Amino acid sequence: ELQIYRYGSSDVFIFLVREIVGQMISSGVKKLIFQRLLVLCNNNITPETLNNLTVEQLHEIGLSNAKSNYILNLAHLVSVKAIDFDYINSLNDDEALKELVKIKGIGKWTAKMYLIFFLQRENILPYEDGAFLQAYKWLYNTKNVTPESISRKCKKWKPYQSIGARYMYQALDRGLTNIPFKEFRE
Repeated sequence: ELQIYRYGSSDVFIFLVREIVGQMISSGVKKLIFQRLLVLCNNNITPETLNNLTVEQLHEIGLSNAKSNYILNLAHLVSVKAIDFDYINSLNDDEALKELVKIKGIGKWTAKMYLIFFLQRENILPYEDGAFLQAYKWLYNTKNVTPESISRKCKKWKPYQSIGARYMYQALDRGLTNIPFKEFRE
């Protein structure tokens, strides 16, 4: 499988393409569709290879028309150098989020995944993420998952909210959320 967690403009591109593929679907489906995309691109996902594809070709491997358009838009913007990832990466968390969501197809969820997992930023709270919310509900035995409530409760995690979120993902991945947790009851 393609290694994408290195720093470089092509790796940034591949990471964002993978995250667009994974929006609002399970990790298993994300992996399957991304593997199909790799095959379609002859294991060489670049702006150039994607610019040679059509929405219909991307739709045939399981991408929605919207995601297909988002990926082709990103490929175009990167190929014409309309996005400066070095600049975005140099910004603080809030400024980087604002810049990333200006790109069509990259919302707060995708931008936060980029900051947490690609740039390794330590203080991002991904309350838009379903997996995070599932683990959060388990940890705090709550159904209240409004952004305000989560931000207030997780304030004590600062300045390491991303690390706390990673623990939430691990708890979910390891099946711990299937066992009642009584430590942090409200």
